[in-house]
Amino acid sequence: MARLLRPFGRAVTYTRLLHLLIAIVWPSLWLFVEEAWWTWVAAGALLVPVGLVPAMRTVEGLQARLLLTGHGHDSGSTGIVVAPSVSWGDRGRLVVWLEARLLLGCVTAVSVARLLFTAVDLVLSVFDRGVGDGGLPVLDGRSPWHLLLVPPVLVAMAVTVVVPGRIVTALAPRLLGPSPAERLAALEERTEQLLERNRIARELHDSIGHALTVAVVQAGAARAAGDPAFTDRALAAIEETGRAALEDLERVLGVLRESERPVSGRPTLADADRLLESARASGAKVEIDMTGPLDTVPGPVSREGYRILQESLTNVLRHAGAVAVRVRVEVADGALALEVRNPLEGGASGPGRGSGLRGIRERAALLGGHAHTGPYEGDWQVRAELPLR
Repeated sequence: MARLLRPFGRAVTYTRLLHLLIAIVWPSLWLFVEEAWWTWVAAGALLVPVGLVPAMRTVEGLQARLLLTGHGHDSGSTGIVVAPSVSWGDRGRLVVWLEARLLLGCVTAVSVARLLFTAVDLVLSVFDRGVGDGGLPVLDGRSPWHLLLVPPVLVAMAVTVVVPGRIVTALAPRLLGPSPAERLAALEERTEQLLERNRIARELHDSIGHALTVAVVQAGAARAAGDPAFTDRALAAIEETGRAALEDLERVLGVLRESERPVSGRPTLADADRLLESARASGAKVEIDMTGPLDTVPGPVSREGYRILQESLTNVLRHAGAVAVRVRVEVADGALALEVRNPLEGGASGPGRGSGLRGIRERAALLGGHAHTGPYEGDWQVRAELPLR
């Protein structure tokens, strides 16, 4: 019994009824002018051009979200679109929705009114004062047995209140929901968001990981050296690297707070000197060979190349220490080639189990290139090729 009565304790049951009744308000006004069946036919015909107006889907979508589902206008979890119609298919579904809403509204209003008048007639007929207007035929005579018919009539009226609302709510996602093209666009947007978050995670890993590695190496070297001048240089390097990492962190957090804001100000290969100086300050002997027109490298390729170089140098400092590092950057044949090599002899090991090398390969793959990481001719090599297209 409690389960059957539960819908009547929910506000959405009555807002759904209101949603249906709103649909018949303006056709009902015609009845005061001309009480004839053709007024409803004319109302249905008028809904066809109204449904072809693109903005009508926004109006109907907002009403449906608020009254049928109980959600706010900015909720995207209802399956109901509030954007204007963009195709004839959307307009056609909206016309069907308007006609269905009008029909259900008429059936609901007439049924509830007749059942309510019938219940009143049955109660009054007990006292031989039946009204008989708008309800079912009034039973003649004065009899207390007429009261036994009141509960079934009230149950039928309750069903009439609940069921049409559920029907129109079930129709809403199908007729006001996104079209296949809109679903595909939403899926693409969601994929872009996931890719952006993945890229942000990689940037944080590369930037913060590089800064912490430099700080740890510099602090350890300063403590071992016991030289005040060297300690001053180490602290200056830690300060500069930490400041750069904070700038990266603030920019990334700004992107996370404002998802609509485009990413800007990311470092490119033109800023590679900062990385090289940071690695040299940590004790690595870095030699770099740059060939080709670096200024012709597209922004996305240059930015990802910077991050690949950053992670490669971080990997060297973290796992090999202060060793000789050879860096080669070449722009030729429509591609950007990056190579970072450091010796493995003397017990220096390759990378550990972190996600840095996997991030390098992912960055290259997203740009249509490829990356190789691993031992090569006695060295540890990171080599990436990124197409410029």
